[in-house]
Amino acid sequence: MHRNKSFSLLVIALLLLPLLLTAQEKKQLTYEQAFNRAEPRLLGMLPRIEGWLDKENYLEYRMSFGRGGGQALYKVNAATGQENLWCDLAELGKSLPEGFVIDPRAEHDPDYSRFILNHDNDLHLFTASDKSLKQLTHSKAEEMNPLLSPDGRKLAFTRGNDLYVVDLAGGLEQRLTFDGSETILNGRASWVYMEEVLGRGLQYRAFWWAPNSQAIAFLRFDDENVPEFTLVKADGPHGKVEKQRYPKAGDPNPEVRLGVAHLASGLTTWIDTDPFGDRYVAWPMWSPDSRHLFFQWMNRGQDHLILYSADPQTGVKKPVYEKRRPTWVEFFETIHFLRDNSGFLLVSEEEDWDQIFHFSLDGRLIKQITREPLQVKEILLVDEGTRTIYFHGTEADRLQKHLFRVSLNGKGLKRLTAEAGSHTCTVAPGGTFFTDNLATLAQPTRLILRDEKGGEVRLLGDQKLPALDEYALGTSEIFTIPSGDGYDLPARWILPPNLDITQKYPVLLQVYGGPNTPIVRYGFPMLSDLYTAQKGIIVLYVDHRGSGLLGRKGQDAMHRNLGKWEIHDYIAAVKWLKQLSFVDSTQIGITGGSYGGYITLLAMTAGADYFTHGVAEYSVTDYRLYDSIYTERYMDTPEENPEGYDAGSVMTHADKLKGKLLITHGTMDDNVHVQNILQLIDKLQDLDKDFSLMIYPNQRHGIGGPKRKHVTRLGYEFLMKGFGLEP
Repeated sequence: MHRNKSFSLLVIALLLLPLLLTAQEKKQLTYEQAFNRAEPRLLGMLPRIEGWLDKENYLEYRMSFGRGGGQALYKVNAATGQENLWCDLAELGKSLPEGFVIDPRAEHDPDYSRFILNHDNDLHLFTASDKSLKQLTHSKAEEMNPLLSPDGRKLAFTRGNDLYVVDLAGGLEQRLTFDGSETILNGRASWVYMEEVLGRGLQYRAFWWAPNSQAIAFLRFDDENVPEFTLVKADGPHGKVEKQRYPKAGDPNPEVRLGVAHLASGLTTWIDTDPFGDRYVAWPMWSPDSRHLFFQWMNRGQDHLILYSADPQTGVKKPVYEKRRPTWVEFFETIHFLRDNSGFLLVSEEEDWDQIFHFSLDGRLIKQITREPLQVKEILLVDEGTRTIYFHGTEADRLQKHLFRVSLNGKGLKRLTAEAGSHTCTVAPGGTFFTDNLATLAQPTRLILRDEKGGEVRLLGDQKLPALDEYALGTSEIFTIPSGDGYDLPARWILPPNLDITQKYPVLLQVYGGPNTPIVRYGFPMLSDLYTAQKGIIVLYVDHRGSGLLGRKGQDAMHRNLGKWEIHDYIAAVKWLKQLSFVDSTQIGITGGSYGGYITLLAMTAGADYFTHGVAEYSVTDYRLYDSIYTERYMDTPEENPEGYDAGSVMTHADKLKGKLLITHGTMDDNVHVQNILQLIDKLQDLDKDFSLMIYPNQRHGIGGPKRKHVTRLGYEFLMKGFGLEP
């Protein structure tokens, strides 16, 4: 981490002198360029690497725009750069009947030879070699989450909240569960599990093929006791109602069971877990030989996790790994099982930082492979032939992400990326090559192909377009700000290109603030931030002690105290800013969405003496109103921690509001219900407080579509006018 810097007037003047001399000679960004990608474009698209076919060749996805544009995949030889058309998606699409579309995101074979297409709620198999189309299902009900079996012979999906399999050759359909309903969900996740456990990437899918393609593990959810929340669309003369099973903090959760559906018998083996227990069951993972099913159990308090190994034939389980913390633990989303069935690799923090551990299948610790000061971010590849692990990680500077390799025995640790910045990589089998998305402060992201030693083979792409050099852009710098009680808070700012240190400038703090979710990172500034800086506003990002960049100790401080330390540290940042001669301490703005909206509202109320302008989007206002799994992980239940909930509620501090505040929210937000804002404005009205409000009909979490332009422009103009500047 960079140490805190003292910005003397002389040093700043010297740093900015070149900018002062050239700023007048260069162009100015326009609002449309910065926020709506208008011409002339300054930043382009990087090539999209879909994955490695083998040690020498990767697949690159390309999209062409304009008349006659299309989508295609190219096979590229890493050593020579020679490329060959692998799959022309646009051309293949021309062979399909009207209404059929080949979506590159659709389920497909690893080599893109076959695609699963959904048309009129039925699934179809399209084979690229002969352009044949075969209808697989014949039902009026919608089929969801089609997933090919590992052997490529079968397709699993859900219909009516039941799990089905269809044989691709013969077309025989097999129903595996029989009790699906509005409240019983087989293989399809309950909303709160999708949002907080399995993740949005799975799109509600809650089933997993065995490697031998003979069985499917699935989660069964019973939402009967989960309270309903009503969302109302303002459509037509009478409106429309949408009901959602949504457990708020302290509410009954869905009851969850883990089952294994056996295709040969059609029977289900239920894994030995309490079907009615108030706990969480998640992330079933198969051993490579399909003989063991691993899954995770966690208590409702989320401070005790057990990794079990279960027999998929009998359902009998045994613990292989256990973890407790006085604050909270989190599920492992990825566990790497070695193909020789000798064990598994786990990324877990035992103290402050995540490390790689090697366990036997029965849970015996074989080796701690990495140690501090390393922090392991994620395992990318395990080459079992050479017994080598490739992973993303950080060293002393937690903002710089690099690619490392290490042997399974913990020896031979080597960093493969040299340049300062953040490296996001994909590694070829065998580690012969890797692609490197390199993000730095000084220039837009570049995509570089590197050899096994990290040497540059060739540049694959550069976000920077030639026109960028014609514009006067602000400077970006990373530093730290003291918290006042022992933490050096990571920070980044974007300074106006023509900054005059004899003048005073407003500051806009961009925040998110959720636990273990840092926003200060290496990378070229967003054009919107550069435009804001161009208008004479200093844009600042700060990560508080619980962001994850300062270790587990900082995160643990947030336990039962959401809102407390975030605001403490952001106020510390404002106090630091006030020491700078060119900062206007009477104009300190803050903005964010979701958790960032919550922090914005707290800053404008509990921190009203420090923050003068705020724009809060789709914001939580009281964690009693948010979902059970996320909230209780950090806060425990409202019954267990009423003081913490009260202290962290925006409503508790609403009487302190005195700055200029804009609130925006969508009426159909199914993540952070508009109820949050309605309760807040009800309180503010009773207190006779001034604020601005914009409601977006029928919009979900985050305002999208055509209305995104409106909410972006509204927030920007609100801040500009508040700061006394021309929009």
